[in-house]
Parts: sequence; structure tokens; C-alpha cells
Amino acid sequence: MAAGVRKRGRAGPAARAAGFCGQWLRRAWQERRLLLLEPRYTLLVAACLCLAEVGITFWVIHRVAYTEIDWKAYMAEVEGVINGTYDYTQLQGDTGPLVYPAGFVYIFMGLYYATGQGTDIRMAQYIFAVLYLATLLLVFLIYHQTCKVPPFVFFFMCCASYRVHSIFVLRLFNDPVAMVLLFLSINLLLAQRWGWGCCCFSLAVSVKMNVLLFAPGLLFLLLTQFGLRGALPKLGICAVLQVVLGLPFLLENPVGYLSRSFDLGRQFLFRWTVNWRFLPEALFLHRAFHLALLAIHLTMLLLFVLCRWHRTGESILSLLKDPSKRKIVSTLFTSNFIGICFSRSLHYQFYVWYFHTLPYLLWATPARRLTHLLRLLVLGLIELSWNTYPSTSCSSAALHVCHAVILLQLWLGPQPFPKSIQHSKKAH
Repeated sequence: MAAGVRKRGRAGPAARAAGFCGQWLRRAWQERRLLLLEPRYTLLVAACLCLAEVGITFWVIHRVAYTEIDWKAYMAEVEGVINGTYDYTQLQGDTGPLVYPAGFVYIFMGLYYATGQGTDIRMAQYIFAVLYLATLLLVFLIYHQTCKVPPFVFFFMCCASYRVHSIFVLRLFNDPVAMVLLFLSINLLLAQRWGWGCCCFSLAVSVKMNVLLFAPGLLFLLLTQFGLRGALPKLGICAVLQVVLGLPFLLENPVGYLSRSFDLGRQFLFRWTVNWRFLPEALFLHRAFHLALLAIHLTMLLLFVLCRWHRTGESILSLLKDPSKRKIVSTLFTSNFIGICFSRSLHYQFYVWYFHTLPYLLWATPARRLTHLLRLLVLGLIELSWNTYPSTSCSSAALHVCHAVILLQLWLGPQPFPKSIQHSKKAH
């Protein structure tokens, strides 16, 4: 009798877990009409979509032709380092000089060895397929914690996007590598692992500089969470990691490394632009146009800091003295999106810089301003604009209109940090 009791005791936790899981699934089935509308079902829908994505990504790799663009150039650049060249001005590939920070070199050096010196393209595609699935998992975890987006939108965020699948497994760009590290960083910030979050953020920047578009939002969050004094060590983590990663190249030619890997004045080719095709090429290349975009970018950031990201009636100076939690995802995604809106040029691979953030930006505000149908229309027009090759005046103009609609909604939506908000464990 006692043995029977002990046996039931051992089976108890497993039985309770199975019962809870079964009860949850039965409830989901009973509420199946709400399954695609209620954010609490994000994980269930995400699991189904990730399983579907395994098959879709495998099909894309085997059925759609790979297109060589930058992969061979990446391999040639890191091969130069392997051969002992640490002067950044001497490192280049078929498409030009090496223009990415040191983290890129180390990660793609690993890919160089994993793919037989860059020759095994199929292996590289499989690695990037895993990277794509990891990105989806990290993004779904963010959306699960924010509880803002209805799950049906996730279908359009993953399975239905041809361009994003192409960027990951048919083009093998370095942009997805930077973004998966960025989403890992955001998950760590949401878990209140600020030091590790800053470390991953800096690592993402070391792969590609576009991650710096999130930096104004991160700086604001650090100041409001820790105050000026408390934020300095976290900023120090970001800076020290950059120095450590770049040390071999800094010792060889510091000016060459900094000027090449963090060149903010790079000139982009007009033929590849997605967002400014309707402009005359002379204006697109003019320095005054670039400075005007930078000025608008900084002005918009300042306006959001002053009017949207802090509490009503709260002094900006008081943020440095009285740190408090803020909605991490809203601040970071908005900071990046403002940078996207006023970028000097967007190339096709840059789509992943903000693609996975679009559902949050569109659905984070109440539906009274935009219905589900109108938001899906905006998503569809953005996808169509990025899939128009070569870009046209109409596709570029449509992209700007969609960006303007999202930006206006973010500005006119309810204030994300009302004065009456209470401190809570959630920081999204």
C-alpha cells in the first residue's frame, strides 16, 4: 500500500503537468475563434509557425536558386586576416574594401572554416536557416512578453515574406547576424540582465553599424533605469567590448580601422536605393541632402524624448536623478524606426533592420486609429515596395507613405508612459 502511494507520488508532477497542458489545449480549442486574436496565445501560434518555417526554409534552399552577391567578398576579406593582414586599409573583397567592425571578422571567420573556406554554399545556407529560426524564436519571445500584437499577424511576419527568406538563405548577408544578436540583447534587457544585454548590443554593433540606430533608445533606457551614474558602467561595457574586439587591428593601424569600420560618411550608390528612387541622382548624392536628413532624424528623436518617452509633466533633467522603468520594446523599436525613416539610403538587405519590429509598431496603439485591415494593408505595401526590383519612383514613394503612417500613429497614439503608471516587474 505504501509502495503504491509512493508510486503515485512520483507520477504526480508529471501527471499534473500533462493535465495542465491538456487543459490549456482544450481551452485553446474551445476559444479557437480567439486563437488568432488574443496575444495570450502567442506561444502556441509561434510554435506552429516555427514548425511550418522549418519546411518552408528547407524548400526555399532546395528549390530557389542561390544568388551570389557579397558572400565571396566576405570570405576574401576574412581570408586576408587569416593570412596575417591586420591593417584594415589592406583588407578587401570583390565588392570593395572591408567596411564592417571586428566582430564581423571573427564571426565570418568561423563561417569560413565551417563552410570549407567559403566554398560549401549549401552548408552556409543551412547555417543561415538555423540563424533565421533563432531570430524568429527571439522575436516571438519579445512579442509574448509585450502582449500587444494579435497572433494572426505573425503569419505575415514570417511565412509570407519572400524578401526576408531571400536575405537570410539565398543571399547570406551579414545583416541577419547583427539582428539576431540585437534581438538577443532585447530579450536580456526584458529579463533585467542589463549588463549582458549591453554586451550583446555591443557585439551586434561590432557586426554591422546599423544597430546604432537603436542606441538613442538604449541610452534613454539606461538613464531612466539607473540614472547617469549607474548608466556609465553599462556604457563602459559597450565601449570596452569594442576595444577588445578591435584590438589586433587598432594596434596595427588605429586610424585605418576606425575610418573603415565606423565610417558614418559612406556614399551609397543610387542604383541600389529602395527609398529615394524618386529623387534626381544629383540630389541623392548631395551632401546637403544628407545633412538635412541627419538634422530631421535628430530632431525627431529629440521630440520623442521630450514628448513621448517621458512622463507627462516630468522634467528631462529629473530623469537623471530619479530613474524608473520604461517600456523597453517601444523605446528601442521606435528609436530604430525613426532612423530607418530618415536613412540616406536603404538597400534590399536592410529590410531585416526593422522588418520584425513592424507588427509591434503598427499594433502597439489602440485599433481606433487604424483597423486590422488597414494595418495589414500598410504591411503589404511595405512588403511590395521591398520586393519591387529595381525600385521605382512609385515603390519608393509608397514606402515613405507607409513609414509616415506608422510614425504618425506612434506620435498620435496614447502616451506610452503615463504619469500614473506604477512600477511593475514588466519593463516592456
